[in-house]
Amino acid sequence: MASVDHGREPCPHRIFDDVGGAFAMGAVGGGVVNLVKGAYNAPRGFALASAAEAIRREAPRIGGSFAVWGGLFSAFDCALVAARRKEDPWNPIISGAATGGALQLRYGLPSAARSAAFGGFLLAVIEGISIMLTRL
Repeated sequence: MASVDHGREPCPHRIFDDVGGAFAMGAVGGGVVNLVKGAYNAPRGFALASAAEAIRREAPRIGGSFAVWGGLFSAFDCALVAARRKEDPWNPIISGAATGGALQLRYGLPSAARSAAFGGFLLAVIEGISIMLTRL
């Protein structure tokens, strides 16, 4: 059984903390990707201006998408901790599946089911690697 992560904020505050962290990661990562894309696709002599415009246009959007995912994931995680009264690797796995499914519900149940399965699988891999690394 994995140990409880005592280094995190308690549950109501964890959601806001994770939303901010996810937005920052998405904005920075989206900024880097769009810096390269903007410079690569720019006409000759306009690489810097095109890169800056691509960052200005796309980085906040990507950051917002990451923030929505992070907030929903943390909300599901906190709900599971409250319902199950324990923190174990199953909470993030179920939260990842629920988040993936919830975000795809507008495209129909088959799409939501596929996304939920992928989200659960992805979080299971991450939790498995985390457990392996803590046992080394």
